[in-house]
Amino acid sequence: MSSSLRRGIAQASLAYACWGLFPLYFKALQAVPPLELLAHRVAWSLVFVGALLAWQRRWAWLGPALRDGAVLRSFGASALLIAANWFLYIWAVVNDRIVESSLGYFINPLVNVLLAALVLHERLRRGQWAAVALAAAGVAWLTWQAGAPPWIALALACSFAGYGLLRKTAPLGALEGLAMETLILGPLAVAVLTALAWQGSARFVDAGLGTQALLLAAGPITAIPLLLFAAGARRIPFALLGLLQYIGPTLQLLVGVWVFGEPFGASQAVGFALIWAALALYSAEGWWQQRSTA
Repeated sequence: MSSSLRRGIAQASLAYACWGLFPLYFKALQAVPPLELLAHRVAWSLVFVGALLAWQRRWAWLGPALRDGAVLRSFGASALLIAANWFLYIWAVVNDRIVESSLGYFINPLVNVLLAALVLHERLRRGQWAAVALAAAGVAWLTWQAGAPPWIALALACSFAGYGLLRKTAPLGALEGLAMETLILGPLAVAVLTALAWQGSARFVDAGLGTQALLLAAGPITAIPLLLFAAGARRIPFALLGLLQYIGPTLQLLVGVWVFGEPFGASQAVGFALIWAALALYSAEGWWQQRSTA
């Protein structure tokens, strides 16, 4: 195994591990309302990414991007999708729905497959259709057992899949793309934080130093895993990256059940098992296809 491949595996694995441990961070801030927490995440991400760009002197892309209507429309849409995804994830964590949110990120790769077929008109292979059908059976089982669809999981999966689809065709890299998205969302975040401070309801003002430090850390906590992922993705095969992505939701599930004591009974296990089987089939089919065409 080459040193570049080893480094790529380590970087991607660390990125997914960070995302999998996010519930610990947001639970520590559960006294802060989700909307205020989202605004802090956007604002401090913009500050952190701006500092990185200034340090690396990577500003040449910004002027042309701001003058390009297609770029602004694309990143405006992706910014709204990622903001919705972030808000819903924060809400789910602080409202003891970590297990269901982990389900969303288990489903996400299969939603990507469906979007590829429906939007990009890619032809799905039989194994991919079988994986999608298995996952649909798992969601149907969970819906039947709970009496309602797992809407948090489905909304997280669909919003992140839509975000990924937009970023797939975007002309900017990971750091520049995050900078553009937070630049678009920044005025809204500042407006929310200003309004809360004006009303005297901003938790940041009255919080202890520990909570304030955690809120200020939202920038690097958001950006660093993304940059690790972007660096790792360039060094390892896509099929391997697809397998590593299950580190995140697996850790989320374990944190939800073992750390915060969320229920995970036999009926949920059946639904998750169907989705895990779908993911195993999807990964094995992709690996086999890659081997056969090599």
